[in-house]
Amino acid sequence: MEGAAGTYNSRTAEEVFRDFRGRRAGMIKALTTEVDKFYQLCDPEKENLCLYGLPNETWEVNLPAEEVPPELPEPALGINFARDGMDEKDWLSLVAVHSDAWLLAVAFYFGARFGFDKEARRRLFNMINNLPTIYEVVTGTAKKQSKDKTPNSSSKSNKSSSKMQSRQAESKTLKIPPPKEDDESGEEDEEEDDEEHGNTLCGACGDNYANDEFWICCDVCERWFHGKCVRITPARAEHIKQYKCPGCSNKRARA
Repeated sequence: MEGAAGTYNSRTAEEVFRDFRGRRAGMIKALTTEVDKFYQLCDPEKENLCLYGLPNETWEVNLPAEEVPPELPEPALGINFARDGMDEKDWLSLVAVHSDAWLLAVAFYFGARFGFDKEARRRLFNMINNLPTIYEVVTGTAKKQSKDKTPNSSSKSNKSSSKMQSRQAESKTLKIPPPKEDDESGEEDEEEDDEEHGNTLCGACGDNYANDEFWICCDVCERWFHGKCVRITPARAEHIKQYKCPGCSNKRARA
């Protein structure tokens, strides 16, 4: 199928990982920020359909490749058939699981095709394993896991947690991630804030928080998003009284 397979020049683990990451980003968009479009394309009245992630961070719903064997491993067939027979959240989670399996199959297909040795395969796996799965991003599990990693066994960490919550409440009005502040605890609090920031994941692409990027928080599901992922600029955010991410907006529209 044109676009889903194409011609590839990947030769190293890093190049295959870039291909993996691009496809993953596209599929996450289909299941989160562009879920309304994805939902409409998965018409149960149509033939067997597959969700393809493309290396350029886009996605498409299409029929499986006609050639046998296909140039690449094929995604799960017939994802559209279960759309109306399941709760939407459960259906999206199921598609996410199959999408994760397909991404791994494609990545290690390339590994075999390009003759990766043990070290290259290990390096590729470690890079992939450092990212949350699509299932974790779609279900919000990745966000929960990042919260569970926050230390809370001492009074100092409890103090930091309370302070962080206060800063988050203030930052929701500004539509940007919690700001850093200098206080009596100095560098220790700054390190703790950096750790909590680093555990924050974008609800659209699943990547971590970065200091130099604009973020915005959904006032409904309270998930953080890169401004670029949801097409919101800092200037536009200043005029938004209550921000709803694409996923929350689409759910309300369908309801």
